[in-house]
Amino acid sequence: MAITITKSKGLRFPLMRNNIHREDIDSVIAHLQQEDPVLTNGEQVRLFEAEWSQWLGVRYSVFVNSGASANLLTLAILKLRHPEGGEVVVPSFTWVSDIAAVIQNGFRPVFVDIDPRTLAMDTKQVLQVLTPQTRAVFLTHAQGFDGLTDELLDELRQRNIPLLEDVCESHGTTHNGKKLGAFGWISNFSFYYAHHMSTIEGGMICTDDPEVYQQARILRSHGMVREATDTEFQEAFYHRYPALNREFIFAYPAFNVRNTEIGGILGRSQLKRLDQNIAKRTANLHRFLSNIDAEKYRTDFKLEGSSNYAFNLILKRPDDMLATKLMNTMRQNGVEFRRGSVGGGNQLRQPYLQGIVPPGFHRQFPETEHIHFYGFYLGNFPDLADAEIDELCSIVNRV
Repeated sequence: MAITITKSKGLRFPLMRNNIHREDIDSVIAHLQQEDPVLTNGEQVRLFEAEWSQWLGVRYSVFVNSGASANLLTLAILKLRHPEGGEVVVPSFTWVSDIAAVIQNGFRPVFVDIDPRTLAMDTKQVLQVLTPQTRAVFLTHAQGFDGLTDELLDELRQRNIPLLEDVCESHGTTHNGKKLGAFGWISNFSFYYAHHMSTIEGGMICTDDPEVYQQARILRSHGMVREATDTEFQEAFYHRYPALNREFIFAYPAFNVRNTEIGGILGRSQLKRLDQNIAKRTANLHRFLSNIDAEKYRTDFKLEGSSNYAFNLILKRPDDMLATKLMNTMRQNGVEFRRGSVGGGNQLRQPYLQGIVPPGFHRQFPETEHIHFYGFYLGNFPDLADAEIDELCSIVNRV
């Protein structure tokens, strides 16, 4: 049984429905009913991290309070290697926190347009902007599509440039049969309510690098050395700073982005049905794409290995009148949507980048510009019935 979330009046097709189930709530209640339950970061968080690492196929995971915090700590870890700064390649089509984390940590974002079949950075354009100042490529796997190419992976490996993966919308998506998030030096996930699985708010930092793991744990909790699990790592600080209380050695000017035991419990409960949910989301996507009007809307996406986050409804051609009519029709029929898809479309149009990129720079990214004005996403979730998908397709097709 699922917990029904109240919708605004007349909303028949929401972006998400019933992502917190009765068994999730019951697990939290059982924990709270203990005589003296631990609520802050503790055993349940550690168990969730271990189970998530096993599911993903990586050595280490660190649970934080949001996907945005995962982005922030990832770039902070990169900054520990490159205090002088440098360039980080980012997409023009992504969520704000990816680019904000680059700027907040003193790096310069270098923007690349997207491949319309994957909505991720176009590999050829990425390779064109790499320079000796490139410190990392921060690739967003948007909307559940696989954004990797073998060419990109090979070239980055040869140049010894780290790949950072944002997998916040693409849990379970695979490349050559291997889950995204297991390719990069560091990868980030989000467990926000609308995503593939939810801890209400939450995120994960994943890596195979033991030093990154220790640094992520410390950065997560005020920079305190006691958060490390590597005794040699700790002893190095204790030896260097003998006059400090070992419980309060702050290695870095860090953050407090810990999650809670309740988040860990929800994550462990939700992880049990994640694979099943991914399969249903994927089947929903195939049904949606096979039923929408291919004369009006794009249907040529890279579906191999996909794990759909939301239905992408993108006009084939620029058409302001059709876009306006489509939005009005969806509103009239109770269809919730987001214009511009991920993050509202072209990030280069946003005020936070004024003064960082030159005026009019957004026009150099035509694929992202097209989605900014003529792209939408609609809700896809596991308990969406086939009849509902068919009705949704009928609504957008009759525009």
